[in-house]
Order: sequence, then structure tokens, then C-alpha cells
Amino acid sequence: MKTVLKAGLAAAAVLVAGALPASAQSRVQVGTLTCNLAPNVAFVIGSVREMSCAFRPAVHGVKRATYQGTVRRFGLDIGVNGRGTLVWGVFAPSAKVPAGALRGTYVGAAGSASIGVGLGANVLVGGSQNTFALQPLSLEGQTGLNLALGVSDLTLR
Repeated sequence: MKTVLKAGLAAAAVLVAGALPASAQSRVQVGTLTCNLAPNVAFVIGSVREMSCAFRPAVHGVKRATYQGTVRRFGLDIGVNGRGTLVWGVFAPSAKVPAGALRGTYVGAAGSASIGVGLGANVLVGGSQNTFALQPLSLEGQTGLNLALGVSDLTLR
């Protein structure tokens, strides 16, 4: 089982390292997005998970924002997960983030593995006019028995 966990984490690291275009890497970090994930059961070729998220801006004086979201994973996804938490760094072309600006759809690479306690990583690009990039600050923390590797689709509303 340790080998499966290590393989999943290695795959997640490779996906994270190569998934983000160079233009997204030159953006400004405008804050963090923390999402609490609901438990789920994966369906071998994909899964769907609901979440509630809070955006904490890096600039003082900008209001925090809350979002509801759905993350869909396509690819290898086998197992059962308990509640989990995702924390992303939010990057944009400039430091200005209007209210509700993170609403939209994000797409990117994802990987995770759990045997009791597990880790994962998701790198996504999208949102308002595809101007935002979500990069893991700390990796996804979850509990359960799961192995996932593929493409993620996140919708924030």
C-alpha cells in the first residue's frame, strides 16, 4: 500500500510541475482559496465532489469572499474519501480582484492518494475570462482509501 501512495504522490508532483503554462507562472499572487470538501465515492473513471470555499485576499482592505463549488475528476479515480481540505494560491494578471471574480470554471491536472490519511495536488486555470490560476500552496489533505490521477474541472459559484 505504501508503494501505491508513493506512486500517486509522485504522479501528482509531475502533473503539478508540468501542468501550468509559463504565462500563468508569471502572475501576481492575489490571495488564497481554502475549500472544504464533502465526502465522496469515486467511480473508477471519475468522481464528483461538492465543496464550500473562502477566498482570503493578500491585499488589506479587500473583502473576503465565499463560494460554493463542484470539482469533477476525469481519469483513474478509485476509492472512498472522507472530508478534505484544499488550499490554493490564487494568481491573476494584476493585484485587482473584483468581488465575485473567482466565479467560473477551472480546468487542470490533479493527482491524489490516500491510505487512511492522504495527499493530493491540483493545478487549475480558469475563472473570469480564464485570467486566474490556482496553484497548491499546501497539498490537499483527505482521509480514506483512494488513488486518483487525471484531469480536474472545478466550478465556483
